[in-house]
Amino acid sequence: MKTTVARRVVWIALLVSLLVVIGFLLRPVSYFNALIYLKEDFSGISSRYVRVDGYRVHYLVEGPATGPVIVLVHGLGSRAEDWLNLAPYLVKAGFRVYIPDLPGYGRSERPRNFSYSVHDEAAVVVGFMNALGLRQVDLGGWSMGGWIVELVAARHPELVQRLILFDSAGLNIRPDWNTGLFTPANAAQLDALDALLMPQPQPIPGYVARDLLRRFHQEAWIINRAMASMLTAQDVTDALLPDLKMPVLLEWGAVDKVTPVAQAQTIHQLIPQSRLDVYAGCGHLAPLQCSAQMGPSVVKFLQQ
Repeated sequence: MKTTVARRVVWIALLVSLLVVIGFLLRPVSYFNALIYLKEDFSGISSRYVRVDGYRVHYLVEGPATGPVIVLVHGLGSRAEDWLNLAPYLVKAGFRVYIPDLPGYGRSERPRNFSYSVHDEAAVVVGFMNALGLRQVDLGGWSMGGWIVELVAARHPELVQRLILFDSAGLNIRPDWNTGLFTPANAAQLDALDALLMPQPQPIPGYVARDLLRRFHQEAWIINRAMASMLTAQDVTDALLPDLKMPVLLEWGAVDKVTPVAQAQTIHQLIPQSRLDVYAGCGHLAPLQCSAQMGPSVVKFLQQ
């Protein structure tokens, strides 16, 4: 009798293990996300939601409750978790770090009636800060997120104490790369996107690539709507940047192909009080992949 029960337990365990393996091979990205969320919980990072202009916006928050506040805004096709390599430097320095998922990204709502334009996302960032009672914050943005925070700083300077732009977009410069790569439809385009975003990308296993492409297909309408709006140049910031009065830090990857260093130098010239740091060997994903070099510089700027 005991032998029969033991055999059943073994068979059930084997069956469950098989189902887990099959599930992982079919949906590996979901498993990777679950591990990231679990790590956040064990690291003391709070995952929360707030209503902003009627939309359910997800955000992460960590660091001492009484620390000076910094808000970090991600870019196109990105999410809050992409800041998690840089955030520990800020937390260790005593900052309270808020990282929202913009509408359409991460764990935030994906409303069909939203434009996903830079100016409407900027309005959500302002609404997010107002909803949480955040005033006179340090504000950082990466890529499209940099463009968003440029608008916030220009239109609501009373909310921003210091501004940090990471490989930021926003200038009236049409991309010389294939914007369609942000919604890859096959493995070759996915590889081309990786090569655009980072130097020396690692090969993506086939089963992971398939799941990534499935997700890109599901969310392509959001990326396409946002990209189409940006390409109209209706929200470009060339004329706004010279009027910024707060201290500004520009953090850039030296081999960024999406927003090349030449754009950083233009922004630097447009903002006389800005400081520009360029990191050798780093691409457009510098805040994620070069955080060890970037983190101390950002903290030093914020503590001045």
